Amino acid sequence: MKRRTFLAATPLVGLVGSQTSAEKPLLHHVFFWLNNPNSEADKKQLIAGLKTLKGIPTIKQIHIGTLASTEKRDVVDTSWDVSELMFFDDEAGQKVYQDHPIHLEFVKNNSHLWKKVVVYDSINV
Repeated sequence: MKRRTFLAATPLVGLVGSQTSAEKPLLHHVFFWLNNPNSEADKKQLIAGLKTLKGIPTIKQIHIGTLASTEKRDVVDTSWDVSELMFFDDEAGQKVYQDHPIHLEFVKNNSHLWKKVVVYDSINV
């Protein structure tokens, strides 16, 4: 595969590489700690709820995950249960997501499942 073909086919490069000086792509990474971390039913319900967020048009890409079985090191936090990583074109798109009825419904239907949520938002530099 030629380099240009490869780069065009790589989602993150396309997202970052196509920006103008006025656009600042935003990544929204959320970590959930379940009330009942040993409950597969609760984990499945949360994941199913997170998948509904794909219906929000300003989300350009979403990754829903659980802990990987990578090497345990002091710098790796393995205390969480489920995460989501979303890509937005800009902060305005993330704001649309926050106020969107699908997101509000997700929180209403699933917030009883978690005891803690931590969010990391970053913009492209």
